[in-house]
Amino acid sequence: MGEPQGSMRILVTGGSGLVGKAIQKVVADGAGLPGEDWVFVSSKDADLTDAAQTRTLKNVHINDNVLHSVFEVGARKVVSCLFTCILPGKTTYPVDETMCHSGPPHSSNFGYSYAKKMIGEQNRAYFQQHGCTFTAVIPTNVFRPHYNFNIEDGHVLPGFIHKVRLVKSSGSALTVWGTGKPRRQFIYSLDLAQLFIWVRREYSEVEPIILSVGEKDEISIREAAEAVVEVLDFHGGQFKKTASNSKLRTYLPNFRFTPFKQAVKETCEQPRK
Repeated sequence: MGEPQGSMRILVTGGSGLVGKAIQKVVADGAGLPGEDWVFVSSKDADLTDAAQTRTLKNVHINDNVLHSVFEVGARKVVSCLFTCILPGKTTYPVDETMCHSGPPHSSNFGYSYAKKMIGEQNRAYFQQHGCTFTAVIPTNVFRPHYNFNIEDGHVLPGFIHKVRLVKSSGSALTVWGTGKPRRQFIYSLDLAQLFIWVRREYSEVEPIILSVGEKDEISIREAAEAVVEVLDFHGGQFKKTASNSKLRTYLPNFRFTPFKQAVKETCEQPRK
């Protein structure tokens, strides 16, 4: 990876969240380069939905305000985080980066999906008008400590980890919602953090790139649940969304993702906060 010329400040918003925490750990563990000044901020530092508070934090706003503000201060590059929810709800699989606009997203979260999708459009507009290298990544299902371990509104894997811990301590029966047949690609947040840093330094395209394990590593919800049950040593009680990472592999053919069961083990063993 090329080293930056001179001092470079890198602002990471959402610094206390899942991806932000992972990037912070990877940088702290040695991924930072000489001359890079990594700054991690969260809602505790400023409410990014409030223009006045945002301007006190290096003039950064959410979505379009972030891009406009960093453009005004001369930022050389911006990497935004989208999610596979922006991809068409009805499509063929695996989905890839060229399919972002081939159909509407699933109706279950269309508002959030369209808000995220607009970031990609804004990136393209800034590039066409100003030549800015504003780009975005599309990770699949992320998990790791610092996630939302909430049964009601958390994501599938951390929510299930929390549920297994609760029933194990209470001695009650374990119930898993649904058939367990839907399949997902899970990416460990520390792997994603490394890829995020690579994108920030090396990826020069404006069009987004999917960051994901390979198609062969897609597993069913049942298999994911069984992995958690096995790691937590729980005994007693009792559809497809495949994304292609071929574009990523053209850049990083030798990147090694953390094996799913190992990542689950590290996630379950992490002290809860």
